[in-house]
Amino acid sequence: MLKELKRDHHVTYLTLDDGTAARDARERAVEYCHELVCVPHSTRQKFTAGFYLELALNMVSPLPYFMKKYKSEGMRREVRKLAEACAFDVLVCDFLPPSINVPVPLNQPTILFQHNVEAMIWKRHYEVQKNPVKKAYLYLQWRKAFVHERAVCRQFDQVVAVSREDCEMVKREYGVENVLDVPTGVDTDYFRPRARAEIEPHNLVFTGSMDWLPNEDAIQFFTREVLPRIKKSIPDVTLTVVGRNPFPSLIELAKRDPSIRVTGRVEDVRPFMERAAAYVVPIRIGGGTRLKIYEAMAMEKPVISTTIGAEGLPVRDGEELLIADTPDAFAESVVRVLRDEEFARELSKRAAETVRAKFSWTKVAANFAAACERAAQTSDLNSRLTVVSCPSSVATDNGQRTTDNGLPQ
Repeated sequence: MLKELKRDHHVTYLTLDDGTAARDARERAVEYCHELVCVPHSTRQKFTAGFYLELALNMVSPLPYFMKKYKSEGMRREVRKLAEACAFDVLVCDFLPPSINVPVPLNQPTILFQHNVEAMIWKRHYEVQKNPVKKAYLYLQWRKAFVHERAVCRQFDQVVAVSREDCEMVKREYGVENVLDVPTGVDTDYFRPRARAEIEPHNLVFTGSMDWLPNEDAIQFFTREVLPRIKKSIPDVTLTVVGRNPFPSLIELAKRDPSIRVTGRVEDVRPFMERAAAYVVPIRIGGGTRLKIYEAMAMEKPVISTTIGAEGLPVRDGEELLIADTPDAFAESVVRVLRDEEFARELSKRAAETVRAKFSWTKVAANFAAACERAAQTSDLNSRLTVVSCPSSVATDNGQRTTDNGLPQ
């Protein structure tokens, strides 16, 4: 999105920097912004004594933990300094967490870019959790997220959602009218299969940052409930999980079960996608839209997803992908794709044609630029944008969301 916006707009990218970005992150920033402003920031490492202490102390905080951990006076000072210098025409807050660092009031127009309705994610966490202690904690996080998200959406001049469903939800749940939806896009030149890629006929792949709770829950669900069912029909099926910071129990499971491969962070997800016979999205928790599905479609991979996994995407079950929600149905869909090569090929072909025709970043970015111009009440094509972001968004794994909710499983 930012690469496309930079062609016609002056972009300043302001981000918290926790030191985990790739070595070349600062040099690569010229791809998507004219100025990069990094504010040093640190958070507690997960599963340490300090981390659990922060979770306990958060019980009495009005902010949910996934936002509290990103509070930064340094970021707030930088935003205020840029505003006082009239250094931008529109401020874009990328995701909900950085909103706590946007001073109120701010004289310049502001946009909240909602990649998800965060409170809905926490509600779903609460609903699927079995452990009573964790369930109680997740309930508190959900209610805090709801209250804060509602207030923040009302605070910004414009809210941008990534799907019509999220747009309507923000209007309905938060009483906000200044909401519009801009669809998710994909780099259709980057995500394109190579002619000579060798496919492992029974290999499944999942990509995504494994320190994001919905992805963690998805893989736990798939390895516990779905994969054993697939193995009854296809004993040599394998699953490759590609994404940074895999959770400890997944690493241990991969050591015991050779059919499960865990890569951790990779520089390029495409080779792993190319080798797979199918792409799985067993997500039960989440909001917004799943960019990973568009990437898999552009790579001409048959996709099997849950309803929530494909939520907000204008795709049809049986046309561009297969949708299944129960373990049995999901396993049956995977088996069908792996066994029926002709069906899988046709499914993949339709998916690739759809995503290339409708969801390239060039088209999507034009819609977002229009939202920025509307917020600024100007049609100046040389407008100056300042984007406020969370730490790990300085440089991301290709195709992998990198925000970290910070809560344990």
